[in-house]
Amino acid sequence: MLCFSAQDYPYPSQRSLTFARRGMVATSQPLAAQVGLDILRRGGNAIDAAIATAAALTVVEPTGCGIGGDAFALVWVKDRLYGLDASGHAPQALSVDAVRGAGHTTMPLYGWTPVTVPGCPAAWAELSRRFGRLPFAELLAPAIELASDGFPVSPVIAGLWQSGLDKFRAVQAQHPELAAWFDEFLLDGRAPFAGEIFANPAQAETLQALAESRCESFYRGELARTIAAHSERSGGYLRADDLAAYQPQWVEPISLNYRGYDVWEIPPSGQGLVALMALNILKGFDFGERDSPETWHRQLEAMKLAYADGRAYIAQPDCMRVSVADLLSDDYAASRRALIGARALEPHPGKPRAGGTVYLATADGEGNMVSFIQSNYHGFGSGVVVPGTGIALQNRGAEFSLDTQHVNCLRPGKKTFHTIIPGFLSRNGVPLGPFGVMGAYMQPQGHVQVVMNLVDFGLNPQAALDAPRWQWLGDKRVGIEHGAPRSLAAVLARHGHHVEVAHDLTSYGRGQIVLRDPVSGVLCGGTEPRTDGHIAVW
Repeated sequence: MLCFSAQDYPYPSQRSLTFARRGMVATSQPLAAQVGLDILRRGGNAIDAAIATAAALTVVEPTGCGIGGDAFALVWVKDRLYGLDASGHAPQALSVDAVRGAGHTTMPLYGWTPVTVPGCPAAWAELSRRFGRLPFAELLAPAIELASDGFPVSPVIAGLWQSGLDKFRAVQAQHPELAAWFDEFLLDGRAPFAGEIFANPAQAETLQALAESRCESFYRGELARTIAAHSERSGGYLRADDLAAYQPQWVEPISLNYRGYDVWEIPPSGQGLVALMALNILKGFDFGERDSPETWHRQLEAMKLAYADGRAYIAQPDCMRVSVADLLSDDYAASRRALIGARALEPHPGKPRAGGTVYLATADGEGNMVSFIQSNYHGFGSGVVVPGTGIALQNRGAEFSLDTQHVNCLRPGKKTFHTIIPGFLSRNGVPLGPFGVMGAYMQPQGHVQVVMNLVDFGLNPQAALDAPRWQWLGDKRVGIEHGAPRSLAAVLARHGHHVEVAHDLTSYGRGQIVLRDPVSGVLCGGTEPRTDGHIAVW
């Protein structure tokens, strides 16, 4: 079993490994974790806890997620893993010609253009409908209270809030549609300080409307009409018909067997396939010491090759020119592995045979477990807030290409390449538990490192998250955290990597892990030291 036989990481941690028996909620914000635990204590299951926690996170961590974002989930219930894709599609009025006609040569990051149909509220409602136990309104009540009464802002979130303000100030003159964000997400024109109380009454009212309608209001009710009217008045592409047509999709998770453990991801258009491709390359090597130059070099090279393929081939499933099976075939992995030598590569896609985010993990005493992730993409998202609602809309559409020959080219009604990915581990059909590392393109890189820390290097969940991380930054550029051994940077440079030592750790992912002992049922978990991470236990 991964958890109980694993060793600690040799560097000091501020958190110890956490155990529980009846329930566990691991998140990046303590108040949200407590919300999930309270739901478990009231008789809810892991799915109820995940929904309540996710709703609370839109309030207490708006720097990474919001009501106007997307979501994905992997849910283990009754001996089976289910996948939910609640990512949104491009509005019907949004096209390459429309974007180019507005003077853009690439998809912009802010304003109405990158806004896609939000899937987050639909994810909450659908999870509750299929697997929840408590009344839906009861699950959103804690988030409503936090938004209405206010909450003390946690330290890391305060820093990210200021960063978001700085970015929006820089583009405010070019995007008048950002005005409502400045009205609803600041205190006297500034970002809240750590420990300062922030309330969002408008968001509380919106959450109340979602609670009463099981989120129908957002897609086919009064909120939908409010969102569409604001879009039409202020130059947006989103319309009522786009919202009304939206439904989340149940999907079959994809997996790779890595040294006897099944690693599960959401299928494309999510980038979880990138993590599986990298692990498929890496399983052909034998690894000894974790923090050796050879280990990090091989991991980085495998990640580069997987990402090159991911960017070239991953898209909405009906637009992909290569199948998932082809990209995960052993023969193709071997051909990519053969490219890894002593020197750093410039990554290029191969030719297989044709054929600001939050993450949370919950588990209950009955064996149900949820790996859940939701995001507004970049920080607060597009900067567009529907006035009087507290709804901050995502900028996921920034991932679309305007190259008509690209697999991820923008098309009305299409879903873009998606960065947010939940993960899950099992072995021989027995669930071990959820894991995830949020943070844009760091996510599959974090998944690979966490899985290898657990499986190859025998670290326990907390130690697996504490360990210093690497990150491929593009071309031959790689980043390593300042906690890594100093000798690594020098040796990696001699291998041809362009090494950057990072002191700001917020860009190296923020993860959570919950694992369940198959025999005793005891839960053990780890939470992220790079944020205000917390595990609430029962």
